[in-house]
Amino acid sequence: MKKTKQASDWWRGGVIYQIYPRSFADSNGDGVGDLAGITEKLPYVASLGVDAIWISPIFKSPMKDFGYDVSDYCDVDPLFGDLAGFDQLVKAAHGLGLKVMIDQVLSHCSDQHAWFKESRQSRDNPKADWYVWADPQPDGTPPNNWLSVFGGSAWQWESRRRQYFLHNFLSSQPDLNFHNPDVQQAMLDSIRFWLERGVDGFRFDACNFHFHDRKLRANPPATVRDSKTVSADNPYGLQAHKYDKSQPENIAFLQKVRALLDEYGAASVGEVGDDNSLKVMAKYTSGGDKLHMAYSFNLLTPDGSAAHIRQQVEELEAQLKKTGKKEGGEGWGCWSIGNHDVARVVSRWGKGETSPAYAKLLLAMSASLKGSLCIYQGEELALTEADIPFEQLQDPYGITFWPEFKGRDGCRTPMPWQAKAKHGGFSSSKPWLPVSKEHLARAVDVQEQDGASTLAFYRQFLAWRKAQPVLKTGDIAFLDAPEPLLVFTRSLGEQTWLCAFNLGGEAQRFKLPKRLRDAQALQGHGLGGGLLNKDYVELAPFGGLFATICH
Repeated sequence: MKKTKQASDWWRGGVIYQIYPRSFADSNGDGVGDLAGITEKLPYVASLGVDAIWISPIFKSPMKDFGYDVSDYCDVDPLFGDLAGFDQLVKAAHGLGLKVMIDQVLSHCSDQHAWFKESRQSRDNPKADWYVWADPQPDGTPPNNWLSVFGGSAWQWESRRRQYFLHNFLSSQPDLNFHNPDVQQAMLDSIRFWLERGVDGFRFDACNFHFHDRKLRANPPATVRDSKTVSADNPYGLQAHKYDKSQPENIAFLQKVRALLDEYGAASVGEVGDDNSLKVMAKYTSGGDKLHMAYSFNLLTPDGSAAHIRQQVEELEAQLKKTGKKEGGEGWGCWSIGNHDVARVVSRWGKGETSPAYAKLLLAMSASLKGSLCIYQGEELALTEADIPFEQLQDPYGITFWPEFKGRDGCRTPMPWQAKAKHGGFSSSKPWLPVSKEHLARAVDVQEQDGASTLAFYRQFLAWRKAQPVLKTGDIAFLDAPEPLLVFTRSLGEQTWLCAFNLGGEAQRFKLPKRLRDAQALQGHGLGGGLLNKDYVELAPFGGLFATICH
């Protein structure tokens, strides 16, 4: 049965809490988080005031990329539980008013998937054309210069077929051939499988990687190095990725995905990693017939300056308006300042400033931008990036680029639930990654007892925001302000708000334009450090202010 439009619009301006299942809560004492652990902690998640959870992959997998290498799209890996446990999780989440989104990895799968095992055997089997195969060049080298995000060539030799196969990520993650209609249908069937189990939406991993250039043309050099999608030491950023991703054929496939989602009233958020991510985000979400929303790596970079944040939001808004005129409807952005792929935001942007005050400000700021918001587990505790020694690294990405890039393990360490419990209350046995000692002082049970904690602020602010339509769907317009100030208005109907944030550690004063000088400060959000003083806004270090503008 189709849901009403009102019910399916929950995502517009909604807040999504990302759960990395390996590191959230371990219920069976094997050192790895699981579905039962998530289910047990759902009341905690609901208490934050978020609208939905996004669960990183829980499908069957050899775990070479920790679930992003799928060997069975329609089953749960025993490490996490089983389908019955997943059904219980969905039921419990719905009972608490939480939507459930799961991570679908469609562009590639594991080399242990039955499809690939068959495909690699010969050039004439039923699955022979389900992956991207190509002959070597006359000298035996790969078909072209395409690179893997994880380092080296994107092509791996397969002696059984005497051909190369494409892998945009690990060599154990072969890319599916979306030019084959049977592959597209198989992916749509896998989406329907989970929709039938009651999920409310999907986060589509690497959603612009589905298609490749049929002619396998070589990528040209980048005129501007991509420093957003990959780290500076990764040669992947030296190419303009014109032919290996973001191909025009992807639009028609996303329209098929949307038609299926609309049957169930389900929502979608796509991950876009591209040389021009904001343009692709606008293209993929416009017209109301593709993705509902998309996010990129543009706020997952080391640059957390006010100027950078403003530039990304303004550029996306411009792209959304431009593309929307052509497509018959504007798309929608989703902002993420932290996730399982990048260093913890208080460490990455704070440059040594990891105070709870800074973490509170980051939530208030990011939750006030136009768009939806993804929060990564542990941000509500102001968790810092954990320092993992090389011998304890698990991430193949980090192992390859060590020591210049230490990988993603530092943001994937277990949630600290109890400061004095063994392994922080995450597990009764040694966890797959160590619990950071730094994190224990910020454990959930410690912050539960402190009304001024980051956790308490998250609960207060998100509850307040939920009742403010202007922050969820209103238009945004930035005011010129010097670093480290980020100042903008949000407007909806006759209502206009002033939002001002000091991203720095020293007090700042901002002179208001004449049209804003009758503003009245708002209360109830819990963010301190902001004061209206005649013609000025006074902002304490990491302070902020919300005010209504009387017309």
